[in-house]
Formats: sequence, structure tokens, C-alpha cells
Amino acid sequence: MQKKVVLSVDAMGGANAPAAVIAGASIAVSKEESLFIRFYGDISIVEPLVRKYKKLTACSEVVHSPKWISDDEPPVRALKVGANSSMRNAIEALKSNDADACVSAGNTGALMVMSKLVLGDLPGIKRPAIVGILPSMSGQSVMLDLGANAECDPHHLLQFAFMGDCFARVALNKKHPSIGLLNIGTEEIKGRELEKKTYQLLQKSGLNFIGYVEGHDIALGKADVVVTDGFCGNIALKTAEGAISLALTLIKNGLQSNYLAKVGSLFVKDAIKDAFKSVDPNKNNGAMFIGVNGIVVKSHGSAGPEGIANAIQIAYDLARKRVNQRIVEELERSQESVGSNIVARIKQTSAKILGIPLTD
Repeated sequence: MQKKVVLSVDAMGGANAPAAVIAGASIAVSKEESLFIRFYGDISIVEPLVRKYKKLTACSEVVHSPKWISDDEPPVRALKVGANSSMRNAIEALKSNDADACVSAGNTGALMVMSKLVLGDLPGIKRPAIVGILPSMSGQSVMLDLGANAECDPHHLLQFAFMGDCFARVALNKKHPSIGLLNIGTEEIKGRELEKKTYQLLQKSGLNFIGYVEGHDIALGKADVVVTDGFCGNIALKTAEGAISLALTLIKNGLQSNYLAKVGSLFVKDAIKDAFKSVDPNKNNGAMFIGVNGIVVKSHGSAGPEGIANAIQIAYDLARKRVNQRIVEELERSQESVGSNIVARIKQTSAKILGIPLTD
């Protein structure tokens, strides 16, 4: 019998919480026998919702957390008012070893700040990032940062590349992941100073750096790991999600445009439905805060039950694989004689190429 995997879930986070969170959790526990969920939220609201699902009731509990963080709460203020909130308590459960991973669809900035404060960073990591697994024509790829750090310098992107390399080895079983730097073109002269300086660092990093990749290369799977700052990464992700929704709508409308199209749709609708399942944002919902000392998975704030279920599944899988411990092991394995941790390696590379010191 498999050991139980315990997840702490912020029941009050997200636009559709708590109903969608509870419904999504019910879907998740129906797929994984060894999953136990500890909900954090207002017990008078959450517990009646949980009781609607027999199996979920049997493999979950609700921990009363009378407050919750709104989506428009600034991160700094969220820290001040967030004591005993559903988000804060769900994160604290990781620190006290009451959970193996945490899931929240709540305020991204608040979740990142609280995670850093409560859990701290992995050894040698200065800037945690949001990393997601995206579908591509070559299977799956990893992209970071998806929104945690809107402003970055070359050192940060270099560190993201090292973390992304480790994550791809652990989560996707890639032996030698290819690293691409997101840019507006593939020529070395293209891009901002950020991309140009990061390019120089990555060339000397020892990673399998293949150069610049453009937005369309993400879906093509040109690189196993796509590195960018959180501002561009978040825009790229949401643009892709919007494009998928547009394509699906256009196809649906086209298949209903006339009699022949309607007849033809009877033969192709199942194939189209299957094709879009692999790129459905709900099916790919859930991104990890890589670099913090605990597995924290962020769900889209607007996710419905299916999306929440997928985020929970990702957290379950990451916990089962001991992803954080394995990332630390990968970082240690990649060390060279230049220093005691990955920051030392980045310092040396940065100083050698750019002549600039490391910043946090």
C-alpha cells in the first residue's frame, strides 16, 4: 500500500472558491487512492461543501482559518493581515510537516511572498520563480518565470536556467535538457540588454544552451526549458491560452456554419475534442514555485473544478517524486570546484563575462 500524500489546500483562494476548490478536490481524490487533503478555510463554509462528496469526506479534513487573502491585496499588506488566513495556514502546514505540498488559486504575489517568508529558499537560491510544464509538438517543455519576478537582471535569468535544467531532469526525465532564452528574434543582436547579457552568461554556463527562441518556438518544443522574466513569461502564457480558446471557438463556429459543415462535424468532432484536450488550459493548470523550500503549486485564479483537480494532481505527483529533494541533489551534482553552491557558480560566470557582481 502506498504511503499517503497529504496536501494542504487553500480552500478560499481563487475567483471560484470555495465551491470550485472543493469540487476539484473531489475529482482528484477519485483518481488517487493515497491522496489526503487538508483544507484551510472558514469551516462553516467549507465543511458543508465537503460533505456533498462522500469519498472526499472520508479522505480530508477542514482546518478552520477565519480569514482569507483577496486577489487585489498587495503582497506586503497581505503579510500584515494574513496571519491565520487560509493561504498562510496552508503554507505553514508545509513547514510543520503536516503536508507534503501546498495548493492555492489565490493571490500570486501574496502566495510567493508568504512562501518565501515561511519556508525560506532552497540552498543557494536567491530568486524563486514560477515554473510550468507546457504541452508542445515534441511532448512537454518547461517554462519559467511565469509571473513571480516582473523585473529581473541577467543573474536572475541565469539562475532560472539552472533551476529549469534541474526541474526538467526531475519532472520530465530529460537527461540533458536544452535551454532556450525567450526573445523577439533568434539573432544575437536582437533583444534588450537583459537578453543580450543573459545570452553571454548562458553561453559560458555549462548548460545545454541552444540560443534564443521566439514565442512560436515554445509550442513547437524547440527547447526543453524556456527561460524569461516573469513579465514576458506571464504574457506569453496567457497569450497562448487565449489563442487556444480562439482557435476552438473558430472551429466550433465553422462546423456550425452550414448544413454540410454540420454533417461533417459528426465525423470529426471527437477527434477535434481529443486534440484540444492536450492543450486545454484547465488540463495544464498548475505551476510550481521553484526555489522555495517546499512544494507550493499555484493554480489559475479563475480555474474551475477540472483546473483545480489538475493543480492538485501536479502537487501530488511532485510530492510523490520528492521533487524538491531531487532538485537540491541535481544542483549539488552540477557544482564545480568554483564554490559551495549554485550561486558561487553564477557569480564566477557573471564576473568572467560581464564583470558585474551578483545581486539578490
